[in-house]
Amino acid sequence: MAVVAPFRGITYNFDKITDIARVVAPPYDVISDRDQENCYQEDPYNVVRLILGKKKIGDSDWDNRYTRAADLFKRWESEEVLIRSQLPSLYLTSLEYESPDTMETRTRWGFIALVRIEENNSSVILPHEKTFSFHREDRLKLMRACNAQLSPVFSLYEDEGNVIAGISEKLKDSPPTVSFRDRDGCYYKMWEINSGSILSDIASRMSSKSIVIADGHHRYESARNFRNLMRARYGVHHSGRTYEHVMMYLTNIADKGLAILPYHRLFNSYPDFKTKKFLSSARKWFDILKFPFSANNREKIIGVFLDQLREHGRNKTVIGFYHSGSRNYYVLCLKPGARQDLGDDLHPSLKKLDVLALSRLIFQRTLGFTMDDLDDERIIQYESNTNRALSSVLSGDYQMIFLVNPTKIGQILEVTGNSLLMPRKSTCFHPKVLTGLVFNKIDPSEMIWIPRR
Repeated sequence: MAVVAPFRGITYNFDKITDIARVVAPPYDVISDRDQENCYQEDPYNVVRLILGKKKIGDSDWDNRYTRAADLFKRWESEEVLIRSQLPSLYLTSLEYESPDTMETRTRWGFIALVRIEENNSSVILPHEKTFSFHREDRLKLMRACNAQLSPVFSLYEDEGNVIAGISEKLKDSPPTVSFRDRDGCYYKMWEINSGSILSDIASRMSSKSIVIADGHHRYESARNFRNLMRARYGVHHSGRTYEHVMMYLTNIADKGLAILPYHRLFNSYPDFKTKKFLSSARKWFDILKFPFSANNREKIIGVFLDQLREHGRNKTVIGFYHSGSRNYYVLCLKPGARQDLGDDLHPSLKKLDVLALSRLIFQRTLGFTMDDLDDERIIQYESNTNRALSSVLSGDYQMIFLVNPTKIGQILEVTGNSLLMPRKSTCFHPKVLTGLVFNKIDPSEMIWIPRR
């Protein structure tokens, strides 16, 4: 049973911080060094100073990016730049954005609440991707220093009738608590809901549902590790303790505004790579389509190449490929029966994933990468923006790129329904949930209010 509860969220003081777009930021793991510096320069209260503070020469156990974040968090509270709600609340949000694939305007609805943390084998909260240990440890250090969850975990629930969204339908026409357009052009609105009847109704309807983690697996695992530390220190007294819960942004998996983008794979360097030799080896499992281009028609051919990647990917596994300096784009179409070579250790639902065909048949068997290599971010990078990814190889910033189509919602549900995990970076839910809308303070002695069902 999912336990979803309101909480006394901490937000920016909207009377003092009138331009919220200047202080919010994307999740920490998609912030580049340049983005970090821009956020630092944009506003002294930008949330990046909390979630991704700068490292300094001479950092120590008592003075580092985590301790400085904790000091800032306390200072901003004392200055009333950050204020805490007096009442337990849910935070309804709408996000209007331009779809990167169709260029149409979409609106995604969701709400931010606390959800009780479950154990690994639970069927209530279902992760769908593997994680990197470094990120788990990094987020745990920040949580321990600040005694707060600064970014929500992005999660999904099934509600084909959209009943839960209907509960708050009447609220969307009332003035939001805050509204703003971010630097990417997305338009946000947020309402603070503290009506007891609405909170109870939402909690009741959510109690029968499973929750699938879309983005923020590291944050969820860090929250569970933090909970375990708190249990060791304070004991397992009551499931209503604040550290027994994690802050989540929840959206209906059937919401028309929900978009999934692919994560393309970029390689910095592969010594002595030969395109002809690579394609010859890959033909064991793939039929290969070639798209030659010249300086005069490159943009046109890119369009044809990407259209074919999408079209062939509707009913089969296909991989796009381009190597810096080449005059050809390639689409590799998995041959019938080739999935059996993915390995007997894989569940049938995992064998359907394009990213696993890419990892096992191309990266490991054709190119000879090890699993450790594929976990090394110095070797492989990920980019969800297709044009930006291709441009970075055309410019020579990366040596080569492998492009994939987005993982389908049905595939995610099938994998999680079998209690399995996808490879890292199998999905990119777009747009990301901004950090800075609301924070969750964790007081070990505090109890949360769980509405009656």
